Amino acid sequence: MPEHVKKKLEEEIRALEHELTNELPKEIKKAAALGDLSENAEYHMAKQRQVFVNARLGQLKKRMGELALVNLTNIPTDRVAFGFTIRVFDNTKEEELEYKLVTSEESDVAKGLISTTSPIGKALMGKKVGETAVVVTPNGKREMEILQLTTIHDEAQ
Repeated sequence: MPEHVKKKLEEEIRALEHELTNELPKEIKKAAALGDLSENAEYHMAKQRQVFVNARLGQLKKRMGELALVNLTNIPTDRVAFGFTIRVFDNTKEEELEYKLVTSEESDVAKGLISTTSPIGKALMGKKVGETAVVVTPNGKREMEILQLTTIHDEAQ
C-alpha cells in the first residue's frame, strides 16, 4: 500500500475514533440533559452522527485490511495492473492519453490518476501492449489501444 494512502486513512481513523469516544458522548449527554428525548433534535442529530461515524470507521478499517493484502511482487510486468502508467490511443476521441492506475483513495481524473475499479481501470486491467480495451461509459463505448506500459517496478528504479 502506498505510504501516503496508509497515512491518510490512519489520520481519518484517528479523527473519527476521537470524535466517537470523546466528542459525541459529550454532545449526547448535553442533549439528553435538555429533557424530552422524543422531540430533542440535538440528541437525534448526535445519535445519527454516532451511527455514521461507526459505519465509516468500519469501512476505513476494512479498506486498510484490503490494501495491506496488496503484494507488489505479485504484480505482472507484461500486462496492465495496479500502479502502472499506461499510454493509450482513444479511438473514439482520436487522441493519445496517459493514465496511472491507483487506489480509489488516490484517484484524480484531472491528473490522469484513475482507480483500478473505475470503468476505464477495469477495462484496461490485464491488457497487453497492442491490445484494445472497450470501455463502457455513460456516454457510450470507447475503444482504447494500449500503446505503452510503464510498470510500478520500472518507476521504482
